[in-house]
This record gives sequence, C-alpha cells and structure tokens, in this order.
Amino acid sequence: MPEFYPSIGEAIGAAMQHNIRLAHGTETSGSDKPLQARYLPPPAADPHSVPGMIARLTETATPDEVAEIIEDVNGALVGALPQLTELVAAAADWTRVRLTFDDPHHNPAFETWTRLAAAHGMLQDVQEQLEIAADGIAACPAELTDPRHHEMVNVLRTRELLHDVLGSGAVDEAPARAKGDPEANRQRAARISSPNAAAQGRTSPASSAEASVRASTPPARGPRTR
Repeated sequence: MPEFYPSIGEAIGAAMQHNIRLAHGTETSGSDKPLQARYLPPPAADPHSVPGMIARLTETATPDEVAEIIEDVNGALVGALPQLTELVAAAADWTRVRLTFDDPHHNPAFETWTRLAAAHGMLQDVQEQLEIAADGIAACPAELTDPRHHEMVNVLRTRELLHDVLGSGAVDEAPARAKGDPEANRQRAARISSPNAAAQGRTSPASSAEASVRASTPPARGPRTR
C-alpha cells in the first residue's frame, strides 16, 4: 500500500480493501482473485435472528414482546446465548486435549483454557440472570415514564446495526409509512432510539438553523464616538 493518498476517503477505502485481501489470503499470495463481499440480509428478513430481535426491541415495545425476545435468546434448544455458551465450551475442550504440564513454568495452552473456561462460566451466569430478568419484565409498565428519570441510568447499548449505519431502507421508508407497515415503523423507531440517534437528537434542525443564522449575522456596532 502507498504511504500517501489524495483524500481521506481513498485512504480508508484502500485500507478496507487491504484488510479484506488479508482475510482472504490474497494479499500475500499475489493472486488476482476478486474481492468477495458477504451479503448481510436486513433485520426484517429474519425477525428471530439476533439483528432482527435487536431491531424489534425498541423503547415502545410491550412487556410481552420484550419477554418473548429474551426467551428466544435464552431458549435451551435454539437460543443464541446457549449456542454461544456451547461454542465457547467446545473451544475450551479443543484446548483441553492440547494441554501439557511437562514444563510448569511455560504453559500457554493452560492459560488459554483458563480464559475460555472463565468465559464459559460467565455465559452460564448470564443465562441465569436473563431467566430472572424475563420474569421481572412482566412487572415493567408498558407506558414510557418521565424522561427525567431516564437520566439516572446510563444507556448500555453501544453498537449500531449495520443497516442502521448504512441507512438502508430509507428509500422505502415513505411508502411504508403511508401503508402503515408495522415492521417498517418498528425499524424506524429502532433507529430513532439507537445510541447515536440520541446524541444527534439533542440538536434540532430549528436550533441548527438558528445557529447558522446567528453565525452569519454580523454583530451590531455601537455608535461611533470621536
């Protein structure tokens, strides 16, 4: 990769292509294999997937809907969290058969197994906490409370959905709103209640316009004195 680029956009694009080539092993092999782009379906395509459940879990969702989502995530058979727990357990078991205790002063495999076993125990604790939380969701009110109470507790969500970041679905938003599509309205509410939307919402268009007018208006001059 060259050291200098004419714009920051080209530099970012070149870095992304470089990372993709590294992931596919084409950067060092010298082959001209075209870059492979992975298609990510929108959350609405699979409402029971983790992205789909995140899109459904808006601030205006009812307690029954939230409890159903938590139960889907924590389901014993096909829940995403139990499957993740078993995946970490399988990784720990993979490390287990490669353990050796011949050298007591150097055992990186055992350190790796210890970390995976700890992560497995934490995931089991998360499952127990979600089971208790699912029972307490029914006691939560369906109506939103006064916003002044919301400031007492920090927002935990820190990541946007990829489709929220890319802004997909904005073209179809107007027809969906006209038809009253509940799924489109739910996705729009998810974007509004996302972490970045809260920060962007503090500056309204009216206040931005007033700020620009105020910045472009020269300050009033006082009477000239001799």
